Amino acid sequence: MPEICRFYGIVIKIFFKPREHEPSHIHALYGEHIGVFDLKTMTMTEGDLPGEA
Repeated sequence: MPEICRFYGIVIKIFFKPREHEPSHIHALYGEHIGVFDLKTMTMTEGDLPGEA
């Protein structure tokens, strides 16, 4: 999963291979916290990111 951005301690990684790992989504890592976001709706589908992240 390639890293596409890093800022304010947050690392953004994207997974977008069609038909292999649907739906396409990004992972946001902040310390020990992880959030998984749907690329179409940009809503967090999994995770426990704190509000400041």
